[in-house]
Amino acid sequence: MKKDIHPKYYSEAKIICACGNIISTGSTKPEIKVEVCSACHPFYTGKKRLVDTAGQLDRFKKRFEKSSKMKAEIEKKKAKDKAKKKPKTKLIIKKKVSKKKTKKTTEK
Repeated sequence: MKKDIHPKYYSEAKIICACGNIISTGSTKPEIKVEVCSACHPFYTGKKRLVDTAGQLDRFKKRFEKSSKMKAEIEKKKAKDKAKKKPKTKLIIKKKVSKKKTKKTTEK
C-alpha cells in the first residue's frame, strides 16, 4: 500500500442504532449512527411493525415543497422576462389586387 493516501482505519469503530444496540466493527469512521439494525429490523425480528414511515413521509413532503416552491419561482421569473420583452410580431396586411376584366363594347 502507498503511504499517506489512505484514510485512517479504526478497527474498533462503533455502529450505534436508534434502538440502543451497539455493534463493533472496522471502519474509516470512528462512530456511525443508524436508524435500523439487525436487532430491530422487522425482517430479522419477525415482528410486523412500521419502521419510521412517518419520518420518511415528512422528509418527502419537505423535499416536495421545496421543489414546488422552486418551480413557482422559475415560472414567476419567466413571466417577468416575457413582460419585459417587446413583442416581435408584426402585422403584415396584404391587399389583394383584383384585376377585373372589362368588356369593351363597340357600337356599329
